[in-house]
Amino acid sequence: MISASDLTPAELAALLHFHADAGVDWLLEEQPVDRFAEFEAMRAARLGARAVPPRDEAPPPAAKAQPDRRQSAKPVAVPPPTSPRNAPAIPDEQVMEQARFAAESARSLAELKTAIEAFNGCNLKNSARSTIFASGTAESRIMVIGPMPSADDDREGVPFAGRAGLLLDKMLAAIGLRRDDILLTNVIPWRPPGNRTPSAPEIEICRPFIERQIALTEPKALLLLGNFTARHFFDSGETIHGLRGQWREISILGRTIPAIASLHPQELLTAPINKRLAWNDLLAFKNRLDAEILG
Repeated sequence: MISASDLTPAELAALLHFHADAGVDWLLEEQPVDRFAEFEAMRAARLGARAVPPRDEAPPPAAKAQPDRRQSAKPVAVPPPTSPRNAPAIPDEQVMEQARFAAESARSLAELKTAIEAFNGCNLKNSARSTIFASGTAESRIMVIGPMPSADDDREGVPFAGRAGLLLDKMLAAIGLRRDDILLTNVIPWRPPGNRTPSAPEIEICRPFIERQIALTEPKALLLLGNFTARHFFDSGETIHGLRGQWREISILGRTIPAIASLHPQELLTAPINKRLAWNDLLAFKNRLDAEILG
């Protein structure tokens, strides 16, 4: 077993970053610790300290005639200051309503970015390093949407970073597009710990933000990348192989938008043989955009 003392500072830092990317947010002690018993002991000690009266000199006779009511009153527990990490739990329905209000109040992508960064109602934000908002430009009205940030996205603070991002750049270049000329974004703005799938409440809390992004961008067509993204917008339980390559109409805040799904670049890195399927999807996306321009 390797001890921390055997590692150089650079190696130790790299190891800690690896654990953080894997979703580890608590380290084990060398000996087991019963945190519940420890908490109860601390609580009993505090209550005992409050219950024992101070051993000062006896009060003067006048003070005995009028007992101090403040000493006989029960101690009032003062709650600790709250922060996004220890804030009290709020019912999911109430948080969803707060998210809808924050999204609807934004009148531009810049305002929406500020609203998402200030929003603390989704617990995914507590474990993520970065809030990943859209990158690129909305002027072209071309929008590519992925699922949720990867470890590379979370580390660099932009969507589609790392090897998957480099492959996406090549895919876009093959149909005459650049990431700076379109809008790239994700359904979920915060990376789930350990790259797990977001829960149903987490998805619904984030839904108003991605829908508002689409409404403000007014895209001519959407390219949806990955299994999670296709299922989210097509409201289907099929896999990406059953959903890709088919144009569908989706309704976003009263607006109907054509959308096509394809494989995520990360899936293509895992199974390069599927690149031919993604190429067919990209050609269909390009043809639709050309038709919109000519039309």
